[in-house]
Amino acid sequence: MITGAASHSLSYTMLHYSSGAPEHNMSVNGQGEASARGTSMEGDCLICIKYLMFIFNFFIFLGGSFLLGVGIWVLVDPTGFREIVAANPLLFTGVYTILILGGMLFLLGFLGCCGAIRENKCLLLFFFMLILIIFLAELAVAILAFIFREHLTRDYFTKELKVHYHGTNSTDVFTSTWNAIMTTFDCCGVNSAEDFDDQSLFRRLNPSRLVPEVCCQRKNLMMSKEECLKGIMPIRIKGCYSAVVDYFETYIYMAGALAIVVLTVELFAMVFAMCLFRGIQ
Repeated sequence: MITGAASHSLSYTMLHYSSGAPEHNMSVNGQGEASARGTSMEGDCLICIKYLMFIFNFFIFLGGSFLLGVGIWVLVDPTGFREIVAANPLLFTGVYTILILGGMLFLLGFLGCCGAIRENKCLLLFFFMLILIIFLAELAVAILAFIFREHLTRDYFTKELKVHYHGTNSTDVFTSTWNAIMTTFDCCGVNSAEDFDDQSLFRRLNPSRLVPEVCCQRKNLMMSKEECLKGIMPIRIKGCYSAVVDYFETYIYMAGALAIVVLTVELFAMVFAMCLFRGIQ
């Protein structure tokens, strides 16, 4: 009887395990299929990120190449445009700004394109670090602009103009920059021509002149420069502070929106680069 009971118990146990085995196998198979689907979806996302990064950085590469080409052409142009740029401080600064910006975009686009299409972790890491440096630099500029905002007041510029401005024919960088501003924005002084009073450096260096030559409103060649300098001829009335503020006020909202878009794109580029970096085996 003992042998019979043991045999009955063993057969019951075997029946129990044999009936539960299919359920266990189905569970394992289900988990495997879910894992495979998850891996497949992850792979599809990485492929999507890879080609999005390539296309996006290809356009950045083209833009950087274009800016570099324009900057180099202006500097080496044999028709005399180089002399015009060298004579105007604003154009001179703008050309080198275009060259620097073009070089950065060229390098950024190259690293992003090659890193994405070749799935090169080293290039992707350099791409991420370069965007991070640019992002931090933009943040630093914004913080510095907020900290030193009191240096952008009308009184500050008026004081600097009276102390450092020499005259029209001066090669001083400060003076040349102000001459370019007054010519570009058709203005005179910070507030008006009265900024060049007897206490200003300009009047001490040029006692016979009331205003710099760039303040003259010469509508035709018959008007005498000397008459303007003595205050007989009409001079530009509007101050440069108001002229510059009015000019940039038109584009302030556009500039703000562009800055937000650029920062957002940089953030997404860093996220995509890091996702692709981590997904490469």
